[in-house]
Amino acid sequence: MVMNGVLMQYFEWDLPDDGKLWQHLAEDAEHLAEIGISHIWMPPATKGQSSGDVGYGVYDLFDIGEFDQKGTVRTKYGTREEYQAAIDALQAHGIWALADAVLNHKGGADETEIFQAYPVNPNNRQEKIGEARDIEGWTKFNFPGRQGKYSDFIWDFNCFSGTDFDNKTGESGIFMIKGENKGWADNEEVDSENGNFDYLMFADIDYSNPHVQEEVIKWGNWYLDNFNLNGFRMDALKHIEFSFIDKFITALRETHPDIYVIGEYWQSNQGVLFDYLEETDYQIDLFDVALHHRFKKAASSWDQFDMGSLLEGSLLQGRPNMAVTFVDNHDSQPGQALESWVDEWFKPIAYAIILLNKSGLPTIFYGDYYGIESIHFKGFRETLDTLLALRRENAYGDQHDYFDHKNCIGYTRTGDDEHPNGLAFIATNGNHAKKRMYVGELHAGEEWIDAMGEIQGSVRIEEDGTGVFKVHSGSMSVWINKEDAEHIEGEADNDEAFEDANYHEPEVTEEVAAEAAEVADAETSEVDAPEEVPADEAEVPAENV
Repeated sequence: MVMNGVLMQYFEWDLPDDGKLWQHLAEDAEHLAEIGISHIWMPPATKGQSSGDVGYGVYDLFDIGEFDQKGTVRTKYGTREEYQAAIDALQAHGIWALADAVLNHKGGADETEIFQAYPVNPNNRQEKIGEARDIEGWTKFNFPGRQGKYSDFIWDFNCFSGTDFDNKTGESGIFMIKGENKGWADNEEVDSENGNFDYLMFADIDYSNPHVQEEVIKWGNWYLDNFNLNGFRMDALKHIEFSFIDKFITALRETHPDIYVIGEYWQSNQGVLFDYLEETDYQIDLFDVALHHRFKKAASSWDQFDMGSLLEGSLLQGRPNMAVTFVDNHDSQPGQALESWVDEWFKPIAYAIILLNKSGLPTIFYGDYYGIESIHFKGFRETLDTLLALRRENAYGDQHDYFDHKNCIGYTRTGDDEHPNGLAFIATNGNHAKKRMYVGELHAGEEWIDAMGEIQGSVRIEEDGTGVFKVHSGSMSVWINKEDAEHIEGEADNDEAFEDANYHEPEVTEEVAAEAAEVADAETSEVDAPEEVPADEAEVPAENV
């Protein structure tokens, strides 16, 4: 993995259906490399049910904007040639190109079929609410526009475990297909939500069928070979048998040993995620959904949230080397099924936490960087550019955590031999605050300033390697050596508010005491709980953060 790498999700749900994203991505590759992006998660390139399909209503895995199917040759994002050009441009600038693999279901079937199926309770998929009966389902996929090129496999109802519509009666629901070795995946293989969460939408792929397994593995190798991809982001893993995912990745790595695979398992239960990592033989990193939901809760609770507990239950805390951290994505953005949008005042804090951290692969969401026009959200490009610069130049070396107060938290990076600069991050969901933190004795005597441009003045690093760092109410600051600040631009605020700021000098940890014994004699005190943050102070405008 690239040191201090950053993943960017290069799409949001409401992008225009203009077929130009692949062109934009190719043109943007040089800029993305310059700001420190090491991996790009591209949206699904496979043909969906229409030109406007975001990609998750996948129709044909072998049509990457090449064939006239579903009323279009291109996908929402462009043509096969433009997709390949975007991948080539990324790789020419040293960026890994990750394809979004949607392997749970298929939509937009070409024909209906008659077969037996049970209607089931949508809130408990194991409960049949009627006898098996003949239904007419959209389950026949013969891809007439492709005419067998790349694969002549025909999908029929035997390849699926369930569907959601009876064309014969016009009834919508969840129908479990009846047959030998049919039914949902074993409970141990998929998430337990709704009794058994094998079924999600459309025609649900049945991975107990060996012919299906063979076809999907064939597709994975074809995709990697034909487009020279660096790996996959895998969609909807909680709905797919983990044993197949393990088999799929193992098979692909026999011929493509260096691929990187990220999985989306939308679950906040840390234990469930730990089990999934183990069951798939630690072949796949996972998005830290638990941390996303902690960010959401913190943002919604203002100063009533215990910031000291922010990382509890997260992959970043429990399996840091397998965590792909993120703040928001296309599923959590407003208007989507999993909407859990992190309030905008808190986003800079959340991004600083993941981008400056020594662990995890942090993700930048396209909508947070370039904005989301459909909701008139301009994004945080200036703030993110500053944080990305800090990650490139300063976020190295040992990390000392100060998640020791219910409102004011922080951590420091001491720097390493090749990147000696270091940094000190501090954030609060309460009033203006100060915190003494250790940045390393090698920095003694240096003058540090706020790289975010929020606070004027400087902090002198003392002989014991500590400094007292400040932060405005409801915001964050990142302090660095003044002499190293040429790569950062920011205009500082006035410093008068800190005359009566809450001050937090935490107890000295054994680790810090060993590195700076003088600190052990320092006078320590706890900060009183801050008053409620006034809205005009806590809601920091995006352009000022």
